[in-house]
Amino acid sequence: MIPRYSSPQVDVLFSEEAKMSRWLEIELAVAEEMAVEGIVPTADAVACRKNAPVVDAAFVGKVEEREAVTNHDVAAFVDTVQAAIGAPAGAWIHYGLTSTDVVDTGLCWALRDSADLIIAVQTDLLRVLVATARSHAGTVMIGRTHGIHAEPTTFGAKVALWALQVDRDRSRMLAARTAVAVCKLSGAVGTYSNIPPVVEQRVAARLGLAAVPATQVIARDRHAEYLWACASAGTTLEMIAVELRHLQRTEVGEVREGFTKGQKGSSAMPHKRNPISAETISGLSRVLRGNLQVGLQDVPLWHERDLSHSSAERIVLPDSTALAYYMTRRMTSLLSNLEIDAERMRVNLDQLHGVVYSQSVLLAMVSAGMLRDDAYRIVQECAARAIDNGTDFRSVLASDPRVTIGAAELDAAFDPARVLRNAGLGIAALDAVSL
Repeated sequence: MIPRYSSPQVDVLFSEEAKMSRWLEIELAVAEEMAVEGIVPTADAVACRKNAPVVDAAFVGKVEEREAVTNHDVAAFVDTVQAAIGAPAGAWIHYGLTSTDVVDTGLCWALRDSADLIIAVQTDLLRVLVATARSHAGTVMIGRTHGIHAEPTTFGAKVALWALQVDRDRSRMLAARTAVAVCKLSGAVGTYSNIPPVVEQRVAARLGLAAVPATQVIARDRHAEYLWACASAGTTLEMIAVELRHLQRTEVGEVREGFTKGQKGSSAMPHKRNPISAETISGLSRVLRGNLQVGLQDVPLWHERDLSHSSAERIVLPDSTALAYYMTRRMTSLLSNLEIDAERMRVNLDQLHGVVYSQSVLLAMVSAGMLRDDAYRIVQECAARAIDNGTDFRSVLASDPRVTIGAAELDAAFDPARVLRNAGLGIAALDAVSL
């Protein structure tokens, strides 16, 4: 990931040092469990652990030098580890294993930890969303459908639905974590021809992974599920971002991204305050969805394996992790510093002179005995006159002899408390969200 969108927490997981540290631990654990089975001499397994190299930048450099000869990264790694441990113990490193035993198990280990990082920041975002929803449960605003004023809602109700969707994304990430937290140590085509299944099971337990049947590679639908969880989370963040961008438009002005001291909104126009965080999130969500397509195309491999998935995964898995993590944190910051203009929301609610209560009037007239279509046409005409003439919709209704309901019924129809009496159900549902 380019530095602009990277995070130290993710970078360290996918660094060469971290990758090879995982590989080394897998190799050592296999040697030790093979010793339990009497395949590897116990003294040699102990020597492997005792003399194992420190995986640092210097070690990585040695592996890269060796890879220039072997043209095979795992073979270069094994050669370098064996040389560091020395004979005869070093010869037992990689005994009975194939490269993808180590690579796939190590990658799944990294993806499990990546999922944990993302789940943690999703929980942080949920805390902000839930607090915002509850604090604005009574902040009345206009709801819009097709971009047009519809009926009143509350900002809290809107945010509560965002929170519930983020919670579903967190559940998807938890499921993806389970899918990728697996181990495969079954050899060249997955038949355990040179390594007992019990070794795989015990190493998996040591690493906190689940041993699974596989060919030479772990099935890539698991990795695709992880990418789907990242893409889904990113799409939810974009959904929120798009709404915030609309609400920040000059003509709407109901929310604004926080603006720090010294910040500039435009290099040319000093007055500008642009929704840059929301726009960045919208753009990056497209990358996550594109990466998901790569992950899905990595699922069908030739026979027991081929290498077509590997090069793509080296890019899309770390990048999707980095983006999902970065975007979630940035949305948390955006919402934590969001300026919410409740007064502007109220002004916008009344912008069309009360026609947003047209359905309430329609239903009151139907309840009073008028045919629905007749009532609809009358209310529609009155609403159009109120908008065209800039006059109060209620007054237009009251002066129209075709409107058969009285003042009390009109008062009830125009009462926002009645319209919003059940708007808090989404907020109440937040009680079930684990924080």
